Amino acid sequence: MSSFDIAAIKADFPILKRQIRGNNRLIYLDSGATSQKPNSVLEAERDFYVNHNAAVHRGAHQLAEEATELYEGAREKVATFIGAHVDEVIFTKSATESINAIAYSLGNSTPGSKFHIKAGDRIVVSEMEHHANLIPWQELARRTGAELLWFKVTEEGRLDLSNIDELITSRTKVVALTHQSNVLGTINPLDQITKKAREVGALFVLDACQSVPHYRVDVKTLNVDFLAFSGHKMLGPTGVGILWGKKELLDEMPPFLTGGSMIETVTMESATYLDAPKRFEAGVPNMAQAVGLGAAVDYLNKVGLDAIHAHEVALTQKALEGLQTIQGLSVIGPKDLEMRGGVVSFAVEGIHPHDLGQALDQYGIAVRTGHHCAWPLMRRFKTVATTRASFYLYNGFDDISALVDGVERARKYFAER
Repeated sequence: MSSFDIAAIKADFPILKRQIRGNNRLIYLDSGATSQKPNSVLEAERDFYVNHNAAVHRGAHQLAEEATELYEGAREKVATFIGAHVDEVIFTKSATESINAIAYSLGNSTPGSKFHIKAGDRIVVSEMEHHANLIPWQELARRTGAELLWFKVTEEGRLDLSNIDELITSRTKVVALTHQSNVLGTINPLDQITKKAREVGALFVLDACQSVPHYRVDVKTLNVDFLAFSGHKMLGPTGVGILWGKKELLDEMPPFLTGGSMIETVTMESATYLDAPKRFEAGVPNMAQAVGLGAAVDYLNKVGLDAIHAHEVALTQKALEGLQTIQGLSVIGPKDLEMRGGVVSFAVEGIHPHDLGQALDQYGIAVRTGHHCAWPLMRRFKTVATTRASFYLYNGFDDISALVDGVERARKYFAER
């Protein structure tokens, strides 16, 4: 494969060969919700079930050894991918579970522990969070009596950091932010926020669902404590997510789930737990899915994250330029390319986003419509929904042209009704 051979990349994704409504080619612009899967990922998952299926970490027979080797090999690939130590990478079923695992663990911590959250403590989030990085913290605040505060979002779709010293104080115990907004495409500047969190001793949790699949993320340089992302958004299978945390923190935290595989000793009265990552992997894990995720990492490494990001920036530029020529269309979020990912949300005057999405579907164009699991952000921009196009490595400039043409066709159609 050349540095970025879009034809070769598209050929690796069997679903992109589909024709859908009206014999239109599939133009998939909903990768922010879930990505499509290349043949190598599908084959890796199938190969596990066909040739190696056995419970990992449990048997002395050959299949169990092979399954464990493949599973732990996938962990090593993910660790290298994000610049982590292998024992800091925990397999979960989703990023949502990963964030909940942190929140519940903090809520289960004993008084006097560095993780204990109590009445009067602060948890700081932002107005642009996906519900997965908002509701767990709402619930933790409700259970403990902690105070939930948040960064506002500017009209341009950027975080308003003007009151950072008022939000992050000695009372702040957790700061939980998205790396990149799933609605606005905004990539948040972390340095100032992580520095402030460090000054007051707060834990920093990063939702990296929209960043890890698209550009280089190195946990060693981010200066965060925990990070979560999903396998299915980065070419991998559904049902597998990642929780990364600093090893010294993970080994001290109480587990979220308990049961088999995560114990050190058990009596009828009590149990002790293994160190991370096993401490947080109770039960038989999603083994084939983890192996599939390892194959997805291999694929992304083969293409190259730098090339993927540059390609997506170019796609985003073309989309922003084209969409803003359409009468009555407004972009929700940054209009420039500075600190911005491959997501464009927009509204067309006089057309409900759901109607626009259905019209685009008639042309074979798959976009997202709705609140995108970000109701507070919708309220911030005084809307109930937007249409969202999100791009990935398998999208070409012809897909962007089709999107712009499709929106204009839909606008004219609704204007004539």
